[in-house]
Amino acid sequence: MNGATAIMESLRAAGVGVCFANPGTSELHLTAALEDVPGLRPVLCLFEGVATGAADGYGRMAGLPAVTLLHQGVGLANGLANLHNAMRAATPVVNLVGDGATTHRGLGAPLESDVAALAAPMSCWTRTATNAATAGEAAIAAVAAALGPPGGVATLIVPADVAWSPAGRVALPAAPVSRSPGSRSAGPIGPDTVLLLGGPALLARGLAAAGRVARATGALVLAEAFPGRLEQGAGVPAVDRLSGDPVGDRRRLAGHAHLVLAGASAPVAAFARPGMPGELTPPGCVVERLDGDPVAALEELADPGIRPAIRAAAPLPVRPADTPLSATTVAEVVAAHLPDGAILVDEANTSGVALPAATAAAARHDLLTNSGFAIGLGLPMAAGAALACPDRPVICLEADGSAMYTPSALWTHAREGLDVTTIVLNNRGYAILRRESRRVLGDDAPSATSAMFDLSAPDLDFVALAMSMGVPAGRATTTGELATRLKQALAEPGPHLIDAVVPARY
Repeated sequence: MNGATAIMESLRAAGVGVCFANPGTSELHLTAALEDVPGLRPVLCLFEGVATGAADGYGRMAGLPAVTLLHQGVGLANGLANLHNAMRAATPVVNLVGDGATTHRGLGAPLESDVAALAAPMSCWTRTATNAATAGEAAIAAVAAALGPPGGVATLIVPADVAWSPAGRVALPAAPVSRSPGSRSAGPIGPDTVLLLGGPALLARGLAAAGRVARATGALVLAEAFPGRLEQGAGVPAVDRLSGDPVGDRRRLAGHAHLVLAGASAPVAAFARPGMPGELTPPGCVVERLDGDPVAALEELADPGIRPAIRAAAPLPVRPADTPLSATTVAEVVAAHLPDGAILVDEANTSGVALPAATAAAARHDLLTNSGFAIGLGLPMAAGAALACPDRPVICLEADGSAMYTPSALWTHAREGLDVTTIVLNNRGYAILRRESRRVLGDDAPSATSAMFDLSAPDLDFVALAMSMGVPAGRATTTGELATRLKQALAEPGPHLIDAVVPARY
């Protein structure tokens, strides 16, 4: 047994089941071991950002880390944007990053770099395996660090000679570390309180406890604007999200003297604007955090005799089939046809503004959003979610500009036969930059109509792109066409893509 085999066998013993890989020459022994270990599924990705984004989606839905296999510092660097997103969502991920042999260091080889320094900003834990005899223990430690507490992205760097050298043994995980119980650690909760939920508090058990607190105290319960994972739809305790619009969110929070964070971060504007504060909390508002496990802390606060408000299925608008597509009508069609138990991946960006209202009382589903704002996450995250939950359909709403960051994820959708339906909201532009330009520079600013924000010269053909990678695809311009194509895609196993043409309005 060599170090590479010890690492892969130890990862499998720790419960890891999937490895999203874009390996290179330094990882040949790790790749061979990956393919030889039963129960550890190798998934080839054509770009490292797809591997890291898929690991994020897998970890959010499985609650266990997937592994990425990346090629030295440059491969890690290619995947950092989606590791940033995973870090912001507190997703458990383990990176295996191959490196040059220890005997090769300092020779000035073309790929030589400081891998640990590149990993550090996006990792809660970073270690270099120093010898093959203890490589398995290092892998187990990486999984434990990813699961936490606090948990997140853990990076294990594996020099090539550590991978190929004889190893001692497969390491076994220790007994799992129990999470610390919740404790209140907050002042009195009443009608002047906002209870802001994030992380595990946005799953059904946390939502139920928060709903009981709200009904007993009159507190306002809200979810973070861009949750890592949110259970919602009919039959789930009701919670509204912050919108992500700083003006609207300041109005929503105004008049409240107390903000209690349950697994959430204090709300701030995504971008700075001249003359405006970054914090969204009202002046003088006292901000406190529930300590320990936020779900346990909410249950400690909740009155078990009170039933939370449960969302009922709501009738959705039925528009004529020839109604042109828009951000609103796309959201309505998706909500109307969302299967029970679906996973909805939202990277629609500006075209997704109508989605929260449309889907709140749709069929029960999980919502995954881009918590870190590094675009190019949607298509890879959908792949990871589909592999974590192969019995659940995945619908990915993807902005056209964001789709072009990681289009090779579609190839992985096809190669793995994933049940992912991608709807590209194609407005032929970086609409978010046009919107922010008007807000920051004014409506008359030349940059508001800049060619730098335009994707129509030439137009992107997402149907041809998808089909070239083995994904069946078609185009929709009306609600009737979108509904028909969506129903067909959901009825057939495997991946599909729909190019939804929406107006270029900003």
